[in-house]
Amino acid sequence: MKYGVIGTGYWGSNHARVAAELADKGVIDGVVLCDVDEDRVKELASSYDVEFTTDYSELASMGVGAGTIATPSPTHHQISTELLEDGIDCLVEKPLALNSEDAWDMVETAEEHGRTLGVGHIFRYHPALSELKNRIDRGELGQIKYLNTNRFSFRVPRETAGALYSLAVHDIDISNYLLERKPESLYCNLDSVIRENVDETATITLEYGDSTSIINESWQVPVHGKRRDLTVVGSEKAAYVDYLEDTVVELHDSRVREYNGDFQAQNEGKQVYKTENKEPLKVEVSEFIDACQSGSKLRAPGQVGAETVELLELCEKSSSENQVVTMD
Repeated sequence: MKYGVIGTGYWGSNHARVAAELADKGVIDGVVLCDVDEDRVKELASSYDVEFTTDYSELASMGVGAGTIATPSPTHHQISTELLEDGIDCLVEKPLALNSEDAWDMVETAEEHGRTLGVGHIFRYHPALSELKNRIDRGELGQIKYLNTNRFSFRVPRETAGALYSLAVHDIDISNYLLERKPESLYCNLDSVIRENVDETATITLEYGDSTSIINESWQVPVHGKRRDLTVVGSEKAAYVDYLEDTVVELHDSRVREYNGDFQAQNEGKQVYKTENKEPLKVEVSEFIDACQSGSKLRAPGQVGAETVELLELCEKSSSENQVVTMD
């Protein structure tokens, strides 16, 4: 099976590198790159000695059976549905689409044509987060009470997508992934000051019954440098992950106990665990290829992507109406 990479910009070029490495290992039979910018795709294809085209409709005839779509988000729906109809399995970068109607249409198209559809929620493959997920599933943290995520940097907001669709898309999915359910209600506030109608800051509260997730995203916080972290507080232990340290998970042995009607805070220190350092993108693409070839389960199938887009839309609704939105 040949593997296609549609879109060879910054992130697409990383997909091209991973695909070329997998081809060298014999995981796939070859790579075909595709981009409307002929000079760019030709140069990148030459560096890996692979085929290229400027028209994604030619991929099926070139022997491509599966591929990554790393084009701008507004194009995801059209390109993926056409490729799925052509018999090509698709791994679509996040967000799956810019509205839930398109997202679910992509899911339905894949089902109708018997194809595999995955979404690039890459943090499900982050080494430290994967280790934390295993420990949560084993019950080491007890009942999860509270999650807090921060993604801060200082930059000019993008023109095409705000912090909600560019940043919060990750952390909404991470909350659902760790808790293995969707929120019962949410509240969101979006701030757009620099570019009109482009949110540079998103603050979100997700309520999961006994668990609450607070998500803070902003391109307008200059005091931390680049900050990406997650805190998870359980009834038995708390955990901390700095996403910029790929392999490190901190577990804090802290809890509150009641003795004879009095509450006492117990803090018995922390343990630092290191896990194997595997490149998330390579793990993600490898798992997708395996699912295409063997039918194995994906960590982030198309349905997950569509459900996340639905929640992004509800965040927009909450912000515009300034009210809590309860799930149907």
